[in-house]
Formats: sequence, C-alpha cells, structure tokens
Amino acid sequence: MLSPLATPAATRDVLEEHGLSTKHALGQNFLVNDAILQKIVELAQLDASDDVLEVGPGIGTLTIALLKCAGRVVSVERDADLPVVLEDTLEPWADRFALISKDALELTEEEVHLALAKCAVSNERAPRAQEGHEEHAPHARVGLETHGADGSPRTFPNKFVANLPYAVAATLVLDFFQKFSQLESATVMVQKEVADRMCAEPGSKNYGAYTVKLRLYAEPAGRFLVSPNNFFPPPHVDSSVLRLDRRLVFDADGKPLDDALLKATCAMADAAFASRRKTISNSFKTYFASRGNAGKAFIGCIPDLLDECGIDAKRRGETLSLDEFIALGKAYLRRESNPL
Repeated sequence: MLSPLATPAATRDVLEEHGLSTKHALGQNFLVNDAILQKIVELAQLDASDDVLEVGPGIGTLTIALLKCAGRVVSVERDADLPVVLEDTLEPWADRFALISKDALELTEEEVHLALAKCAVSNERAPRAQEGHEEHAPHARVGLETHGADGSPRTFPNKFVANLPYAVAATLVLDFFQKFSQLESATVMVQKEVADRMCAEPGSKNYGAYTVKLRLYAEPAGRFLVSPNNFFPPPHVDSSVLRLDRRLVFDADGKPLDDALLKATCAMADAAFASRRKTISNSFKTYFASRGNAGKAFIGCIPDLLDECGIDAKRRGETLSLDEFIALGKAYLRRESNPL
C-alpha cells in the first residue's frame, strides 16, 4: 500500500484526532483509494531522481506516495490547520519534505528554491510504480541524485504532482508552466471538464483561449478518469488525472517563441474567443473595443492582420490551429500600433 491514509476510516481518524473536518470552501476532497494513488505516480513516472512540487497536500495522503516514489517533495498548503497534521503524518519522511504555508497562486520561485534547499537528497532509489507500464514513460530517468540536465544539483522541483482544488486548478496549471520553467511536467487531478479543455483539439466545443495558451507551454501525455466515490467526501463532479509535458514551441521560421511572442499569441487567443459565437473578425473587434483608446484605434488594422496571415475573417476562433495563432501573434507584434 502506497499510503496508509488512503481509506475513508484512516482519513476520518486523522481529522478527528486533530479536531478537524473537511472545508468545502477550500475544495477539500481527500483521496481514499490507494489504487488511484498508484495510477497517479505511475502516470507521473516518478523515481528517486525526481523532485516534486505539490499543491494542496491535505492530510498527506498523496504526499506519502510521492515521498515513497520520488526524491524530495515541496508542498504548498493555504489551510492554516493542516501544517500540524502534516508534521504528524509525514514524520518518517521529514528530512525530504518541506511545507510552504500560503496561497499557491502567490507562490514565488525563491520560496520554492529555499524550501527545496532544506530537504535532504535521497540516497536510495524508490521503486517505480508498476514497472513495465511504459506507455506513459517515453523518457526513462536514470540516476539516484536530484540533478538537473547539466549535472548540477537541482534547485527547483522538476515535476508538479497534485490533487488540485478544482476552483483554481486551470489557472494554477497554466500559471506554473508560465512562471516556473524548471517544471518538466504536471500530473494533476482536476475536474473532468477542465481536463477536457486542457486536451481539446481545434474544432471541438472544449477548444478555447485557455487551450491555446496552455498548448504554448505543454501538451497532454496521458489521462484517466476518477469517479466521485474515490474521495472523502465525494465531490459532485467526475474527475480526471492528466499529465502535461512541457514542450518547446517554434514559429514558422523554426525559431522558439520568445516572451514577447508568447504574450502576443495569448492576446490573439483572448481576442479570437472574446465572443465565441461570432466570426473571428467580429470577436477581435469586441476584444479591442474593450482595451481602451489604443485598442479602439487598432480595430481598423484587423482586416489587414487577418489577411496577412491568410485567415478568412468569417472563420471562428475554434477553427484556428496553434500555428495560426502564433502567426497572428507575429503579425500583431509587427504593427507599432498594437496595444500590448
């Protein structure tokens, strides 16, 4: 068993021992099925060479599984009642665990760096969960120490693994990929509908501005469904565990996107879906009309912008590929009047 806390009885016992109950306002739904934990660490492809960043550890159910399968774990928790619980439940692994008590949306790279530096490096390889399941492991990891690609000691976790609070899950995943370039992958529990948006393809109903922005940084690499009865208390929605692998995206000239182009491409995605049911031309007009005087002045440039990229003004945003959004971003930056 990966985690002794992964049962309803064990979860209730821990909460009662500390005089606590689940907090709906914080989106607390604790995993109570060890088989799901096994599938999570298998999908994440963890071993002792990995360092993990976790958000929302709760009472430590998933955290124990991570500590058994990875090197070091840094967890972020905003519930002020839980640090004392985690100090108790994670005591056997205290040397390889660090907790940051704050809202994950306000997390900084320096805070994670300092927390990871306090953790000891594992000297023993943790067994990979269910060896032989290689469909989710195209890049096998080797080595026992937590080192970066250049051989230097790692100063920031390379994997993000978490059972996320559903209210902030989508925002948090994109935010972490944008802020923390050291993260190689994210394996996260989210609401099924959010996972659908993360995995959506052009032309589908779930494809939108969020999908485009996320795809600039990462791509889906596997997922599985999790029903409500695997949680305590059961949520009112189905869940999915999804792995996203960081990707390097290139423009039509074969050059990686710089920060300016990434920002411009995200703006084009927002513009294309400002009014989802409208044509891309009209949606762009709606978007820029709300961007102050500079945005209103840019409306006259929209026909030329679309024409330069070979995009029919009557198309809708959900039909555009990532490459077309990148082309729009490049054309947008070439116009001095752009309101970025």
